[in-house]
Amino acid sequence: MIDFLRKRKEGRVTKKNQGASAGRGILVFENTSDVIQAENVLKKANWSVRVMGPPPEIRTGCDLVIEFPLIEELNIRRELKQVCIEPLSVVPVTAPLLEPVDLFQTKDFGDYLMVRAANMKITVAKKDFTIVNISGGGCPDVPYLAQEMVGKTLADAPRPRDLGHTLCGYALELAYEELRRKW
Repeated sequence: MIDFLRKRKEGRVTKKNQGASAGRGILVFENTSDVIQAENVLKKANWSVRVMGPPPEIRTGCDLVIEFPLIEELNIRRELKQVCIEPLSVVPVTAPLLEPVDLFQTKDFGDYLMVRAANMKITVAKKDFTIVNISGGGCPDVPYLAQEMVGKTLADAPRPRDLGHTLCGYALELAYEELRRKW
């Protein structure tokens, strides 16, 4: 911790790289819309945050939480307060049972690769990364998202966040980003 504080004072710890050195916390929100807005605000301000699934011990009805560097709790809360977003609670990750759950699961089907984020799945052909299937969720925009994306490569398909406006669209965006990041 002393090394972290010394590096921070010397300007070698930034918003982007401090997460690895500091303890982690979880911002818990009332609804998914608040999580999405908070993530956008914090990433725009260059904070190292990650949307995750909440551990069972702190579920409140919202299926998402934001993991952040705990040492910056006050600054992050200030950032969110400026745009009128208040978390229900902040929970330090102090035990394995409080670890946030990774939203992504990847399944290799030989010629096809599927990434799941929350309840949304996107499957691509490995040879050219053409989207062959979009499924899951239950939101009314899922058929539209599938119609607009299936048959196109990851590089050519529209981003789900540009088309969808529901939790399913958001989850599909996360899966889409994960595929693009990995491959």
